[in-house]
Amino acid sequence: MFAPFAAGFFLSYVFRNVNAVIARDLAAEFSLSPAEIGLLTSMYLLSFTAMQVPVGVFLDRYGPRRVVASLLGIAGLGALGFALAGTFGELALGRALIGLGVSACLMGSIKAFTLWFPPARLATLNGWMIAFGGVGGLAATAPLEALLAPLGWRAVFVGMAAGCVLAAAAIFFIVPEKPLPGAGEGWGVAFARVGRIFGTPSFWRIGLPLMVCHGAYQAMQGLWLAPWLTDVGGLARAAMAAHLFATALAYSIGALFYGWLADFLADRGVSRLGLYKLGAAISVAAFVVIAFDLAPAKMPLLMVYGFFSISAALAYALLTRHFPPEMTGRVNTAANVAMFFVSFLCQFGIGVVLRMFAVVDGRYSPDGYMLAFGLIAAAQCAVLAWLLPMKESEA
Repeated sequence: MFAPFAAGFFLSYVFRNVNAVIARDLAAEFSLSPAEIGLLTSMYLLSFTAMQVPVGVFLDRYGPRRVVASLLGIAGLGALGFALAGTFGELALGRALIGLGVSACLMGSIKAFTLWFPPARLATLNGWMIAFGGVGGLAATAPLEALLAPLGWRAVFVGMAAGCVLAAAAIFFIVPEKPLPGAGEGWGVAFARVGRIFGTPSFWRIGLPLMVCHGAYQAMQGLWLAPWLTDVGGLARAAMAAHLFATALAYSIGALFYGWLADFLADRGVSRLGLYKLGAAISVAAFVVIAFDLAPAKMPLLMVYGFFSISAALAYALLTRHFPPEMTGRVNTAANVAMFFVSFLCQFGIGVVLRMFAVVDGRYSPDGYMLAFGLIAAAQCAVLAWLLPMKESEA
């Protein structure tokens, strides 16, 4: 059951982060501005976000096997369309279809885990799955850069389209079925209960660090860290890809570490909430240093940022304790709605801010990066300030 979902989630992360490496190629071939690059890349996040509430209902009603396999087929179609695109509109449509098609990869696996495993193991399993996604993020850095010269970005996308078809087939034909607690729920009731989730204060207090901090990390690793390393850090393309690789590697290791550690310590009476707060605080502190370019050595800083950013995923295990089992799909996708909407705003918004400053020798302004990143850092500090006083009895 685990491996087929892991294959799909691996591909979803490659798609999410691939534009960070090919952004300059796309900008040159299609004459795109930074705002257009930001909009194009964030189309994945926009369509992904729009699908989260329906995906939650579909997962609770039809189960993860059928939902994830069907949507991955759409992702394959989007990847093929992106590979064959001749205009900005065609690129954007392909990117949107990819986001729609991979929108259930993580949430589908988490739903499957809630069906087959005890709650005490969910953080570990979620961490393992996110680690596989992190490996996809690794593949979208230096390894992808190595493929671009001999193959080109179009051939890479054709290969990923084929990968989507294979992953969909594996999920559909290998993953077992299990009776669903919410299978008999009517459509009206199913969607109405989503409103109850958004109306629960603890959902926001626990979920906001996931939404804002991890949402910003996705926007950074998926697009803007690469030009920031080039324009502000002065790195060549190969060195930039190596820095992205190191960040994604730290993220993957952090996913394994935090998931296992949360369950290990919880079995010994240590709060998952406390570990969640600690990771969020270190992640925000690292981003503040990035935002204001306070550290000359970029790679160690980015590795700390990547490692601790994944601590936000503990929110999934914390949130499911507040709602009945038949709503687990909708609870997690509701959190994802906000998280990916924040990612969309960050990816697009950073491009808009950069466009306000002059481009010199093809490089975006360091002052523009500092303003855009600083606004995101302020938002992260605000949600952290609300989380930190929260008591274990409230979580």
